[in-house]
Amino acid sequence: MNKASEPSLSAVSKDGRKVSANALVIGVGQTPDGPVLIESPLTPKASAALSASLPLLGVTGAADEVHRLPGLPEVEADMLVLAGLGKVSPGVALTEETLRRTAGSAVRQIAGTGSVALALPAGSVADAAAVAEGALLGAYSFTEHRSAATAEKVPAPVAEITVITAAADEKAMKPALERARILGRAVNATRTLVNQPPSHLYPETFAAAAKDLAKSLPVKVTVMDEKKLEREGFGGILGVGKGSSRPPRLVKLEYAPLRSKVKLALVGKGITFDSGGLSLKPAAGMQAMKSDMGGAAVVLNALLAIAELGLPIKVTSWLCIAENMPSGTAQRPSDVMTTYGGRTVEVLNTDAEGRLVMADGLVAASEEAPDAIIDVATLTGAQMIALGNRVSAVMGEEGVRDAVKAAADRAGELFWPMPIPEELRASLDSQVADIANHGERFGGMMTAATFLREFVGEVNGTKIPWAHLDIAGPAFNEGAPYGYVPKEGTGVAVRTLVAYAEDVVSRAS
Repeated sequence: MNKASEPSLSAVSKDGRKVSANALVIGVGQTPDGPVLIESPLTPKASAALSASLPLLGVTGAADEVHRLPGLPEVEADMLVLAGLGKVSPGVALTEETLRRTAGSAVRQIAGTGSVALALPAGSVADAAAVAEGALLGAYSFTEHRSAATAEKVPAPVAEITVITAAADEKAMKPALERARILGRAVNATRTLVNQPPSHLYPETFAAAAKDLAKSLPVKVTVMDEKKLEREGFGGILGVGKGSSRPPRLVKLEYAPLRSKVKLALVGKGITFDSGGLSLKPAAGMQAMKSDMGGAAVVLNALLAIAELGLPIKVTSWLCIAENMPSGTAQRPSDVMTTYGGRTVEVLNTDAEGRLVMADGLVAASEEAPDAIIDVATLTGAQMIALGNRVSAVMGEEGVRDAVKAAADRAGELFWPMPIPEELRASLDSQVADIANHGERFGGMMTAATFLREFVGEVNGTKIPWAHLDIAGPAFNEGAPYGYVPKEGTGVAVRTLVAYAEDVVSRAS
């Protein structure tokens, strides 16, 4: 897989008018009295003249709004970019997420501009890091499979990013920018994997991509092919992959620093294409199904980011990879499979395949007795019905669930805690096997979580703390780009998992 070029990133504290760049970004807030420039780096006279012109220019300050203007004689930039911050109130500081989204929106919408200086309100290291992170997330493009003729027509992402901040010379700025750079790289690598067409990304090549991405990091990668999976009894992954000419894989990545006090296991759903199997999806339902491996891409790149940050926490990621296709060898509705660990599952619906590969991964992860398990999956259409396309669900043991929600809030990602009602378990009872893979239709997101919970192991008679992240809608943006989020792969949940690991390390120390 081609690796996208990465923008250069720096922070400076000098006068924004004296920063040389193709574009200078200034924030505009939305107030009941009209749009206002927020901490403009221009002279008072120029700022006043520009402020008076905002309504005439159609500038409102709304979030995601970007207006380009010619540069002024007093600035080094060729172009002024007015970026909407959304609603602002006097005396109320902007949130880090507002800064992320504004920076990302501006950088995304001025693609084709070589360099950009961001003069957004970022007086602290944390605010400047948020601006940097958003800008890096906005500077993303996927043109790998375009011919040279059409690739040239796609504006190139911004190549140089400069954050203007009074905190530029503080000691904490350098590591904060490095963290932003690592997070941007991890999220964008996840997006690129999700965007790959299934003709190019299938179990074997996904496993190869994981090895390639981990190459320069202190991460051990083990790939189990179909023969090893058969010998070890990974019936869930094998069963889902039976219908494809491209056999499945299980990839295990291990990051184990010597000073780690906590063990975290991450399990990701990696269905490289989901046709539904013999329970065939309608044609329209397959169009985005190259993205059904998003969970595995997330746990891969989250671990790599944690390793690159050097966090003192042991993390193991399990990538459960298969292609779900219909054929004469595919599993059938009413088949019974034996998952890793010996539990039997009646397959009532071959389109409920993600939970089958995840069952194998959860059991394997449990065998190593981690302190917590988090699984990530584009698991159910019911997630989108419940929470829409921008809010992911988190379910599971209360402690881990709430910690994931807190980490997501800090990272700026939208997650909402959902219950796992006990009464749903009865709907998964099978007449012929230990459990069925399909149950109560209403509340299907929670029914799927109920199934997964059955495969989380115990340590000394106590269930391992576990959380399940259903990112079905937010992982793949089929609508227009917004903020720092592009069309198609979004990379959602990577930053949440990294923030969760940071929080665990903080509590342990």
